[in-house]
Amino acid sequence: MVFLSIRGLDKTYPGDIVALHDLSLEIQKGERWAVIGSSGSGKSTLLRLIAGLEAQDAGEVLLDGEKIKNSNEKLVAGYDAIQLVRQDNGLYPHSTVAENIRRPLLQYDKTYGAERLESLLALFGLLRKRDAYPRQLSGGEQQKVAIARALSLEPEVLLLDEPFNSLDSLQKRDLLDELNLIFRELELTLLMVTHDIQDALLLTDRLCVVSPGGKLVRQGTIREIHQHPQSPYVAGFFGPLNAVPGREGYYLRPADVTVPEGKGKATGTVLINRYFPEHDLLTVAVAGAAQPWQVADPQRGFSQGQTIQLTWDESRVLHLPA
Repeated sequence: MVFLSIRGLDKTYPGDIVALHDLSLEIQKGERWAVIGSSGSGKSTLLRLIAGLEAQDAGEVLLDGEKIKNSNEKLVAGYDAIQLVRQDNGLYPHSTVAENIRRPLLQYDKTYGAERLESLLALFGLLRKRDAYPRQLSGGEQQKVAIARALSLEPEVLLLDEPFNSLDSLQKRDLLDELNLIFRELELTLLMVTHDIQDALLLTDRLCVVSPGGKLVRQGTIREIHQHPQSPYVAGFFGPLNAVPGREGYYLRPADVTVPEGKGKATGTVLINRYFPEHDLLTVAVAGAAQPWQVADPQRGFSQGQTIQLTWDESRVLHLPA
């Protein structure tokens, strides 16, 4: 049986703003999914509907075969079994780390609450920060507290709504590495909204791509979608695309274009040469191409204004109808 079943969700806001349209997704227990899409694709709305915090216009959500009642069908919206962590983290500023994490447990047995608190403080490496206040924590530490609090009730599903946007790159990388290990240990079912494919690559295994208007356009493992994106919209989340001159609907990724010693399949002029740790990234005006190409140059052998030959393996060309 499917663990989390999302069936035909529709949601339109006043002013005929369509957030979701007939969106369906099936998630097995323990799977970790990322939801990615452009602005206005209903990603955050999807999480609120799954959590039962908002009412959909049509469709339903089932957890382990049981219908999730929405905010119009339930006196107190939401479920202990489904926890949502937002970008703003929602920590209580005048409560300590320990008090924030334990707050959802106040209605439960004191002994269980104390044991659960200690377990989470240890799991998230927060034992030394237990008496600190949110303002005394780094952004990454604040997000760990928010996630630990969400896990205090031992939910079956954790929903993350772009919780890493406010972190700098170093904080984010370290936190994602740590969370990856924690989520694997807990065998947690995870659904994370993000606009950054790197977050998805580091923390999840599967991808759900939604388009503006909340339509599901692609789903599967990250590897499957990267190798077979099926549209320029989906492929674009993994990086820039180079349109092959004279072949409508055919594209190359920058890493799949090489500079041969002899004659190539296309000629171009280097407009910009930018240094990256792994390679130089060339912006190249290619004969016959409407837009400049991006080309990875691991040999770092070319400079601005230089004319170069370009070639590629035909098996690496992506056919992506509009």
